[in-house]
Amino acid sequence: MPDPDIDIKQIKKLREETGLGMLDCKEALEETQGDFKKAITVLEKKGKVIAERRGERKTGQGRVEAYVHGGGKIGVLVELRSETDFVAKSKEFIKLAHEIAMQVAAMGPKYLSRDDIPGEMLEGKKKIYQEQFKNENKPPEIIDKIVNGKLEEFYNQVCLLDQPYIRDDEKKIKDLIDEARARFGENICIERFVRFEI
Repeated sequence: MPDPDIDIKQIKKLREETGLGMLDCKEALEETQGDFKKAITVLEKKGKVIAERRGERKTGQGRVEAYVHGGGKIGVLVELRSETDFVAKSKEFIKLAHEIAMQVAAMGPKYLSRDDIPGEMLEGKKKIYQEQFKNENKPPEIIDKIVNGKLEEFYNQVCLLDQPYIRDDEKKIKDLIDEARARFGENICIERFVRFEI
């Protein structure tokens, strides 16, 4: 039975916070007897399930975020995509785009993901790491583990999605994107970025 104390303003506010539909927001408020914070938690859980289903859906909307740092010495453009215009215009989405632009300015990634690294460069890195450890009398499987660890460090430096987030090094940028998908209940992705530095 609907809670008479839940009004349209609460539902709209919850929709703005989470990016999920009005009906979902109404049901979450009813389920939590109007407790706004608990309703957000309910919607975040629901959003994770929706985001998993929507991971492959097209992102036809979004935002290009510009960020200039260091007195005009560093400039960044980031294209962050969403499925809907509603999400792309939300404050939370704009904030996420800005955070990612700041990350690019601060950390200077070269690639979006490890899939973007040229194969010959990756092979070259592997050979360099293997050469470093070949005279240490270690079994080949141990050397392979060491090389893989070195490659992970390399990915963390040069791939935006693998980089530790500048505000919380327990999270990677791909974790921020996953959290955004859960919150908004739709596919969110970084399409591309460019960084200029004088």
